[in-house]
Amino acid sequence: MVARDQLRAFIERVERLEEEKATVADDIKAVYAEAKSMGFDNKAIRKIIKIRKKSIDDYNNELAVLDTYLAALGMLPGGFDE
Repeated sequence: MVARDQLRAFIERVERLEEEKATVADDIKAVYAEAKSMGFDNKAIRKIIKIRKKSIDDYNNELAVLDTYLAALGMLPGGFDE
């Protein structure tokens, strides 16, 4: 009996959290729509948010690797096949 009640409580908590998650997702969509209506680029905003989640060291390392690969492909000045 106790295990059944605990299981039901867990399931109900997850269901409530899923509802809250859906509400938050709708709120986020509304913010992006508002930003777009003001002329902001949502791709850029999403990228900035993704970057802000990283440490500065991780971000700088990511940029260094990306620059290395772009240069190797001849997509940046100073590429390997210049």
